[in-house]
Amino acid sequence: MRAIWKGAVSFGLVSIGVKLYSATEEKDIRFHQVHRDDGGRIRYKRTCSVCGEEVSYDDIAKGYDLGGGEMVILTDADFADLPLTSSRAIDVLEFVPAEQVDPILYNKAYFLEPEGTATKPYVLLRDALADSERVAIVKVALRQREQLATLRVRDGVLLLNTMLWPDEVRTPDFGFLDEDLKVRPPELAMAASLIDSMAGEFQPDAFTDDYRAALQEVIDAKVEGREVVQPAEEEAAPAAAVDLMAALKASVERARVARGEAPAGGAGEPTPISSARSAKQAAGSPGAKAEPAKKTPAGKAAARKTPAKKAEPAKKTAAKKTPEKKAAKAPAKKTTEKKTAPRRSA
Repeated sequence: MRAIWKGAVSFGLVSIGVKLYSATEEKDIRFHQVHRDDGGRIRYKRTCSVCGEEVSYDDIAKGYDLGGGEMVILTDADFADLPLTSSRAIDVLEFVPAEQVDPILYNKAYFLEPEGTATKPYVLLRDALADSERVAIVKVALRQREQLATLRVRDGVLLLNTMLWPDEVRTPDFGFLDEDLKVRPPELAMAASLIDSMAGEFQPDAFTDDYRAALQEVIDAKVEGREVVQPAEEEAAPAAAVDLMAALKASVERARVARGEAPAGGAGEPTPISSARSAKQAAGSPGAKAEPAKKTPAGKAAARKTPAKKAEPAKKTAAKKTPEKKAAKAPAKKTTEKKTAPRRSA
C-alpha cells in the first residue's frame, strides 16, 4: 500500500505522527471505450467552448457558475490563501458512543500507521480508545477540503472514517409519509415471524459478487478463445403481491424450507397466525367440531369395530345357504334310485 497523506493526530498535548492509507478498494471490472471496428482507444480533447482551441492542464482553472452566463474564476493562489488549520493534523474534538453516529454519515475509510518514534503514543491511544468503547470525533483536511471524521480501532489499527456534513444528507420527502396507513396486528405478527425465520449472524465472506464473477468468466473465455458458459438464470422476482398476508405466509414457509426446517403445516412450530386460525376453527361451525372427534384414538377404534360386526352376519348367511343347496340335490338322487329298483326285479 502507498501512503496518500502524512500528518499527526493531535490528542490533547500529545502529537502522534501517522501515515494515511486507503482501507478499501473497489473490485469493479473497468473498461475502456474503444472503436468497435479496430479496437482503438477513444480519446477526448479538452477544448474551450468559446474559442474552440484545445486547452492544456496548465491553462485550466476552476470556475464557479453564478448563473445567467456569469462565471467566477478561482486560481491555485486563491485556494492557497484559505485557512485550513487541520491541513496536516487530525484534531480530536471529543469522544462519543459509537451508536450515536448514524451510519449514513460514513463516507470513506483509511488506515493510520504510526510514523517514526510515534509507535508508543499510537498504541496508547489505540488501547485507551478500545477500552473506552467510544469513537473519537475528529477534523481532518484531505485534498484541500476539511472533513469531519471518526477514529476507532479495527484489527489492532486506528481506522479513520471520513463523514458527510449534516447538511449533505438529504431529508426524505415522499408522499406516502403523509398518508394515514395502518398495519393490522396479524400482518405485523406475520412480518415478525418472517424476520425471525430469516435471522442469522452477519458473515461478510458468505456473500459474493455473482455479476462480477460471471463477467470475469466472459472475459476469460474471450481471451482463451473458448465458448462462453451461460450462467444459470436466477429466479425472477415475484410481482407485487395483492394479498399481503398470503405473501408473508408464503415467504415464511420459503425461508423455513431454505433453512432446512419443517414447514408450519408439518411437524414445525405453528406461526402466530396459524395458531389463531386453528383456534378460530375449533370454536366455529359444528362441522369443525366433528373433525377433531374423528381424529381421536377412540373414534378410530370404534370405526374399526363396526365393519367387523357387519362382516359376521354375512358369513353366517353364506353358511346357511350352502347346506340348503346340498339338501335339495340329495332327494333327487334318492328318487332316481327308487325308480330303477322295480325294473331290476322284473
